[in-house]
Amino acid sequence: MDALKIVLTIILIIDCIGITAIILMQEGKQAGLGVISGAAETYWGKNKGRSMEGTLEKITVAMAVIFFVLSLVLSLKFWS
Repeated sequence: MDALKIVLTIILIIDCIGITAIILMQEGKQAGLGVISGAAETYWGKNKGRSMEGTLEKITVAMAVIFFVLSLVLSLKFWS
Protein backbone atom coordinates (compact mmCIF):
# COMPACT_ATOMS: atom_id res chain seq x y z
CA MET A 1 0.00 0.00 0.00
CA ASP A 2 2.83 2.40 0.75
CA ALA A 3 4.35 1.93 -2.71
CA LEU A 4 1.03 2.78 -4.37
CA LYS A 5 0.66 5.87 -2.21
CA ILE A 6 4.17 7.01 -3.16
CA VAL A 7 3.51 6.45 -6.87
CA LEU A 8 0.20 8.36 -6.72
CA THR A 9 1.88 11.21 -4.83
CA ILE A 10 4.60 11.47 -7.47
CA ILE A 11 1.96 11.51 -10.22
CA LEU A 12 0.10 14.25 -8.32
CA ILE A 13 3.26 16.37 -8.06
CA ILE A 14 3.97 15.95 -11.78
CA ASP A 15 0.35 16.88 -12.53
CA CYS A 16 0.63 20.04 -10.39
CA ILE A 17 3.76 21.12 -12.23
CA GLY A 18 2.09 20.36 -15.56
CA ILE A 19 -1.04 22.36 -14.72
CA THR A 20 1.11 25.32 -13.74
CA ALA A 21 3.07 25.16 -17.00
CA ILE A 22 -0.05 24.76 -19.17
CA ILE A 23 -1.82 27.69 -17.49
CA LEU A 24 1.21 29.93 -17.95
CA MET A 25 1.31 29.05 -21.66
CA GLN A 26 -2.28 30.21 -22.23
CA GLU A 27 -3.19 33.66 -23.45
CA GLY A 28 -4.97 36.07 -21.17
CA LYS A 29 -8.70 36.57 -21.62
CA GLN A 30 -8.12 40.30 -22.14
CA ALA A 31 -6.92 39.49 -25.65
CA GLY A 32 -10.58 38.81 -26.48
CA LEU A 33 -11.78 42.39 -25.93
CA GLY A 34 -12.47 42.66 -29.65
CA VAL A 35 -15.89 41.16 -28.90
CA ILE A 36 -17.19 44.64 -28.18
CA SER A 37 -16.51 45.81 -31.73
CA GLY A 38 -17.55 42.55 -33.35
CA ALA A 39 -14.04 41.40 -34.19
CA ALA A 40 -14.63 37.98 -32.62
CA GLU A 41 -16.01 36.57 -35.87
CA THR A 42 -12.60 35.93 -37.33
CA TYR A 43 -11.16 32.67 -38.58
CA TRP A 44 -9.45 32.04 -35.23
CA GLY A 45 -12.64 32.83 -33.32
CA LYS A 46 -14.63 30.26 -35.29
CA ASN A 47 -11.96 27.53 -35.13
CA LYS A 48 -10.76 28.03 -31.57
CA GLY A 49 -11.23 24.35 -30.71
CA ARG A 50 -8.65 23.36 -33.32
CA SER A 51 -6.14 26.06 -32.42
CA MET A 52 -3.30 25.85 -29.94
CA GLU A 53 -5.35 27.80 -27.39
CA GLY A 54 -8.25 25.35 -27.66
CA THR A 55 -5.89 22.42 -27.22
CA LEU A 56 -4.32 24.02 -24.14
CA GLU A 57 -7.77 24.52 -22.62
CA LYS A 58 -8.67 20.85 -23.16
CA ILE A 59 -5.38 19.71 -21.63
CA THR A 60 -5.97 22.04 -18.65
CA VAL A 61 -9.40 20.52 -18.01
CA ALA A 62 -8.06 16.97 -18.26
CA MET A 63 -5.18 17.70 -15.90
CA ALA A 64 -7.51 19.41 -13.42
CA VAL A 65 -9.76 16.34 -13.36
CA ILE A 66 -6.71 14.12 -12.76
CA PHE A 67 -5.63 16.47 -9.96
CA PHE A 68 -8.99 16.31 -8.18
CA VAL A 69 -9.30 12.54 -8.53
CA LEU A 70 -5.78 11.92 -7.23
CA SER A 71 -6.31 14.37 -4.36
CA LEU A 72 -9.53 12.61 -3.39
CA VAL A 73 -7.95 9.14 -3.57
CA LEU A 74 -4.91 10.20 -1.54
CA SER A 75 -7.07 11.83 1.14
CA LEU A 76 -9.17 8.73 1.88
CA LYS A 77 -8.89 7.36 5.38
CA PHE A 78 -7.96 3.78 4.43
CA TRP A 79 -4.44 4.91 3.45
CA SER A 80 -3.52 5.57 7.10
